[in-house]
Amino acid sequence: MIAVFVGLGVWQLQRRVEKHALIAALTERLAVEPVPLPPASEWNKLTPEKDEFRRVRFKATFGAGPDAMVYSAGSAVRDDVSGPGTWAFMPARLTSGEVVVINAGFVQNTMQDRTEQDRDVARLLTGGPTDFTGYIRFPEHAGWLTPAANFTKRLWFARDHLDMSHALGWGQAAPFYIDLELPVPPSGIPKPGPLQVHLKDDHLQYAITWFVLAGAVMVAFAVWWRAKRFRAG
Repeated sequence: MIAVFVGLGVWQLQRRVEKHALIAALTERLAVEPVPLPPASEWNKLTPEKDEFRRVRFKATFGAGPDAMVYSAGSAVRDDVSGPGTWAFMPARLTSGEVVVINAGFVQNTMQDRTEQDRDVARLLTGGPTDFTGYIRFPEHAGWLTPAANFTKRLWFARDHLDMSHALGWGQAAPFYIDLELPVPPSGIPKPGPLQVHLKDDHLQYAITWFVLAGAVMVAFAVWWRAKRFRAG
């Protein structure tokens, strides 16, 4: 047990070093000036490890396809967002013809009644090509406890833009999606915005806990061993 607890403590310290390196890398990516979106020929080379949160700019036009909602209880990378609400996902077509899915921003409340408020971003922005600035993000996949998507309401519970593209007929989309920073629609809905890194860093606390448990086991064993020898004597 002592070896296991000490091993877990060391592992948490290693995780802490890795987390600090990740926070530093993401903070650097978010702070730099946006670069042109890589061409489609390079998309398969992009990875979450080196390209997640990379700030990019591009020109595209929102398509005529329906939008999709992703339920959210808040955001770990947006200080100005608090749930419950939904993210508005829309397909956009680049001037070169490829489809890129854009998370156009946050909408307060669950917005499940699509007849009351139409969040079609194409009606909030101009219908022609628009200059966009945003962040490269990669899809998340539903886990065992994630509710299934409601295709009738176009409501998802995981940011799986590839599943949305298949279900809603958006076409062959890029393997990543874009978290939109700019432009902000005149109505302010959906609400895009800049991202900030707020990753949890509890690894030192966990490491101390494991080391304390290892120490407690050592003390308990010493007391037990002393009592056993006393009885034997």
